[in-house]
Amino acid sequence: MTYVLFVLGFVLLIKGADFLINGAVSVSKALRISNIVIGLTVVAFGTSAPELIVNIFASITGRNEIAFGNIIGSNIANIFLILGIAAIIYPLKVQKNTVWREIPFSLLAAVIILIMGNDVIIDGYGANEISRTDGLTLLGFFAIFMAYIFAIARDTPQEITEEYRKMSVTKSVMFVIAGIAALTLGGKWIVEGAVFISDTLGLSQSFVGLTIVAVGTSLPELATSIVAALKKQNDIAIGNVVGSNIFNIFWILGLTSVIKPIPLTSGNNLDMLMAIFASFLLFISIFIFRSHMVGRTEGFLFVLIYIAYISYKALNM
Repeated sequence: MTYVLFVLGFVLLIKGADFLINGAVSVSKALRISNIVIGLTVVAFGTSAPELIVNIFASITGRNEIAFGNIIGSNIANIFLILGIAAIIYPLKVQKNTVWREIPFSLLAAVIILIMGNDVIIDGYGANEISRTDGLTLLGFFAIFMAYIFAIARDTPQEITEEYRKMSVTKSVMFVIAGIAALTLGGKWIVEGAVFISDTLGLSQSFVGLTIVAVGTSLPELATSIVAALKKQNDIAIGNVVGSNIFNIFWILGLTSVIKPIPLTSGNNLDMLMAIFASFLLFISIFIFRSHMVGRTEGFLFVLIYIAYISYKALNM
């Protein structure tokens, strides 16, 4: 039964986020909030809800390996697996702003986490952790990133009319409530299921968080990027992945560690280095193979690296 609830948890997370976004967008439209603000707040934060809810549940129940593994694992999967698959489907052209600002910002986020997570080596402390002070610092970086995004959006406003329809206020509120309820229940079942799977199969909670939970909570990004690649909407496919990685570290990991500090071990360094490598490889591959493109060659390379990484983790648990 636990396995069933674990799978249902992912279904509830995805549908819950969808309900929450649709209801919140409809309410925002009724309040005559601009499309820019809706896109950058309601939609952006709503798509991050699955990872956030899982992390909150994992953190408050002391399952720190799942909480940290979920974020780092999601970032690794977003580039190597999701962007790799999207590029295999259709080569993706990268916009100039994404190349020179957003991808480096994603790389910066990964480097900052590596520094924050090595208190023993850098400061000589007795243990490593992402502290509340670290969390507040991450949230500060997130505020800077949001200010940058608002500045960009003002110059290129986009209408949000195709995906989100306007509903009555009552129905919109019901959608929001249902979305929050589904997210909460789904997050609870996923964390409980992850602990059960790790205990039953003899897997580490870190490995389960880095793989099953991370990929599961990244399913919305996977679906979005695949659809965008099929429709040849390059900005959405790449922006979705890079933006999600920045949100995951600065917003979700920041907020999670403010709620409760996240202890780390030296074993987490490999995963953090892999997250750095993913962003760095994405940046340089754009120039090595062809200018401002993530082609099928890079896509296959990314997927192969992800398979090799997961295989290594499985063999060295």
